[in-house]
Amino acid sequence: MFKAIATSCAAVLVVSIAQSSGEDLNGLILEQVKQMPQGGRYSLSRFAKIRLQSAAHFESGKFFILPSAASPSFCSGATYLIFIRTIEALRARGELHLDFATLDQLIIRDQHDGEGIWGRWNANGPGTARLFHELGLGQNFDNFDQAQPGDFMKIFWSKQVGRSEHGHSAIFLGTRNRLGVEYFRYWSSNIPSGYGEKSVPRSKIAYAIFSRLQTPVNLSRIGSAPFVDSYLASLLRRRSSFAEATQKCGL
Repeated sequence: MFKAIATSCAAVLVVSIAQSSGEDLNGLILEQVKQMPQGGRYSLSRFAKIRLQSAAHFESGKFFILPSAASPSFCSGATYLIFIRTIEALRARGELHLDFATLDQLIIRDQHDGEGIWGRWNANGPGTARLFHELGLGQNFDNFDQAQPGDFMKIFWSKQVGRSEHGHSAIFLGTRNRLGVEYFRYWSSNIPSGYGEKSVPRSKIAYAIFSRLQTPVNLSRIGSAPFVDSYLASLLRRRSSFAEATQKCGL
């Protein structure tokens, strides 16, 4: 009986540590958001992608995140910059150690949807959540009431997932009530003004998948993962469903 109690207590302790770590990382993520520039403009142009690559400069084993307020940007690129900034902040504190091969995988190149880390993050459908599930980076969920400021989120404005979807990669900031209507606040690169905060009535969001960063050390698992995530790669040409998306993300 004592052994069973000890095992139970150990399990509770592990869960508590994981939850505390997740909350701490959410705070760190929000710190990175505060340090980002405001404005610019939203664009999916080739130039915006080039500017994103230059904003996440990798040199001598370190990322230098230097986005310009005047540069065009897009949503998945904006949230990925926050993700990399968070990784670098943890490395600077000595709280995260990643080998060069893993850091090299974080570099933004011309990856297609589903290829490597950036190609997964930038893909149609639940790119970030699929990456989190595949590598074990943290918890995914679709319950709005569980969301905490600092969670990454993929918003689906319609019920379409994959080809023809209307989605948005963002970082959840909280909720507010206006005249009895609940609004969701989030940060991203938003149409039309680029980097900044925005809020929308919750009723305008068809679906959302939240991803809470908890175990970034598991980024090292990308070395043993398939180079291409076939599900995410397929979403350029085929329709999925929210049920399939959540199943692929471990919900």
